[in-house]
Amino acid sequence: MTTTRVLVVRPDSDGDVLLAGPAVRAAAAGWPDRPTRVTLLVGPAGRQAAELLPGVDRVIEWRCPWIDPEPPPTTREHTDWLVERVAAEHASLALVLTSFHQSALPTALLLRRAGVPRIVAISTDYAGSLLDVRLRPGVDFDDDLPEPERALLVAAAAGLALPAGDDGRLAVRDVPDVRDLVGPGGHVVVHPGASVPARAWSPHRCAQLVSELARRGHRVVVTGGPAERDLTARVAGGDGIDLGGRTSFAQLAGVLATASAVVVGNTGPAHLAAAVGTPVVSLFAPVVPASRWAPYRVPHELLGEQDAPCRDSRARVCPVPGHPCLDSVTARDVVPAVERLAEVSVCASR
Repeated sequence: MTTTRVLVVRPDSDGDVLLAGPAVRAAAAGWPDRPTRVTLLVGPAGRQAAELLPGVDRVIEWRCPWIDPEPPPTTREHTDWLVERVAAEHASLALVLTSFHQSALPTALLLRRAGVPRIVAISTDYAGSLLDVRLRPGVDFDDDLPEPERALLVAAAAGLALPAGDDGRLAVRDVPDVRDLVGPGGHVVVHPGASVPARAWSPHRCAQLVSELARRGHRVVVTGGPAERDLTARVAGGDGIDLGGRTSFAQLAGVLATASAVVVGNTGPAHLAAAVGTPVVSLFAPVVPASRWAPYRVPHELLGEQDAPCRDSRARVCPVPGHPCLDSVTARDVVPAVERLAEVSVCASR
């Protein structure tokens, strides 16, 4: 039986790739009459998440000049590499997944050059022959949908659906045992960093939270990437377990999976927590809409001033002195939310 090859494109960061997970699983489910293999095209910042997604058979990594926040030059050599790599996949279908502010059309042009015969995507702009199926925001669907549902619409337009028994939540595979790092579980994770500075709660607020949680008897684990070691050390102080730079992305999933609650901004680990089913206290800066990027289908509480002047600005650095949308939130606001969600987590495990 001939295998159908589907290319799914999401060249963004880890969080965006995790949010594409349900659409990837729909692609992997394929059609009843033939097996399907999925290749996922991502950027360097999404590779870790891509390796954890169920349904992915192969990953192509390419830095996309119209998506990457620090884009490489758009050269013939750079684009030809992708065209040749995609052509070698012999994909019969491509799903180009984008957020509301991104265009699928430059990617579609390169996929056409690579010989992909059928391409499905969302596009506000007229697509001509670049797309075989074009979904129009505000016409074919409500453009304020959560990101995973937006991606599933693209899969559905290609005739793909989640398999029976798949509830459409975020998911990852191969979560490792991390008891050597965090003990038996039941801890609270505080993740102070964010890929976009405007979405991060200030370090002094995070440090106050760790101290207050510890004072109330919680075991607190502070997480962060290799470049955030100074930040996590400052936040953990003498009250938290500092795991800054000590975990892979898969190990971070394990740390989050065994936690009772996670405190994090609107950044990749919030979606990783949702993918392992752990409740999230979301310090959510309104520079992007919470309706699209809040933790998906997991118990969560949203903190932060959602009507702040920076609302919907997509600012990467806070444009308002004092970062009031998040720094108006204090540890005393966060602790009760953590304890409410931790109780939800305990009840769910009984």
